[in-house]
Amino acid sequence: MSDSPAPLADPHLVFDPVTGDGPRDVVILGSTGSIGTQAIDLVLRNPDRFRVTGLSANGGRVGLLAEQAYRLRVRTVAVAREDAVPALREALSAQYGAGEPLPEILAGPDAAAQLAASDCHTVLNGITGSIGLAPTLAALEAGRTLALANKESLIVGGPLVKALAKPGQIIPVDSEHAALFQALAAGTRADVRKLVVTASGGPFRGRTKEELTHVTVEDALAHPTWAMGPVITVNSATLVNKGLEVIEAHLLYDIPFDRIEVVVHPQSYVHSMIEFIDGSTLAQATPPDMRGPIAIGLGWPDRVPDAAPAFDWSTASTWEFFPLDNDAFPSVELARHVGRLGGTAPAVFNAANEECVDAFLRGALPFNGIMETVTQVVEEHGTPRTGTALTVADVLEAETWARARARELTAQTATAEARA
Repeated sequence: MSDSPAPLADPHLVFDPVTGDGPRDVVILGSTGSIGTQAIDLVLRNPDRFRVTGLSANGGRVGLLAEQAYRLRVRTVAVAREDAVPALREALSAQYGAGEPLPEILAGPDAAAQLAASDCHTVLNGITGSIGLAPTLAALEAGRTLALANKESLIVGGPLVKALAKPGQIIPVDSEHAALFQALAAGTRADVRKLVVTASGGPFRGRTKEELTHVTVEDALAHPTWAMGPVITVNSATLVNKGLEVIEAHLLYDIPFDRIEVVVHPQSYVHSMIEFIDGSTLAQATPPDMRGPIAIGLGWPDRVPDAAPAFDWSTASTWEFFPLDNDAFPSVELARHVGRLGGTAPAVFNAANEECVDAFLRGALPFNGIMETVTQVVEEHGTPRTGTALTVADVLEAETWARARARELTAQTATAEARA
């Protein structure tokens, strides 16, 4: 890395949202998941700042969704599963009083995208996985401010998202990228040497590749600092999530991959850092709690008082930093590779990983088999067929191929193990 890097271009996707009087109207996508439930907690504690107008979920937890809708008095509820509508309607009827009108119900695979384009100020996309791409594009096209927790939609559809996003329209909700934004605000872009993205190291920090051979699903889901859904937790165990965040940082801030570093920080207090050309480093730190980044996403440019716990500086603590073990955790370097390739390569990487994580959670693939299979799928995909001319159809076709190929390789692994 050069000692005096060229000045960075102003990021295409960093903030300048328009503020208004009264509560800010918000739509929450993925409301029954980890991000969604924490966002609702924040909203309920700040009714003068936020008003939720719509909620979306997959449809597997209609009781919780109905309870959320009633407590927030939303206009619209959306579910991806059309077969969940009868149960949802029944659950809503049980929450609302006799004669009280129920919220509008949207259903089907396009319901979240339809809700994302509805009349509101901010859309919080807390959906997990690349199925969040369509709602991301819909929110941007409709001119909504997008609080983006669904990193996969930016990663698999990078050029598509950047082509639609106006300056200030996307606010990243990942703790790492919310941290980078806050640290970037302290200096000029020409003074930035590199971004430093922190990783907790997950439950297997310090283990060698050989020691990871026989870890169980229960082991992988036992994250030491964060409480997250199973897919994100496994991605933290493989450090795939950190690879995705490197690609996300590149896309959000237009910074070359060789100027984005990953460092392991087990305490998860420092969420990311900016190193400046004079040798100083600025770190953004809070106790591990996603309500802080969510508050940045929903409330910026204003800060929400007491959104999350602060440090108790009267209590002694130790903060540690370690280099990343790329042999045991090859996912970050593979992510850099697909990020540089661009086109459909990130979509292939992400889709193959989603299939392999699902197989691991079902007991159909060993832990090390996740990255071994993803690597093979990426290699077979080769050079992307499209670059800057990427289309939604290209992304969907690449994802379909990657999922099918990952399933084939997973089945071959299971057969080989059964014969061994």
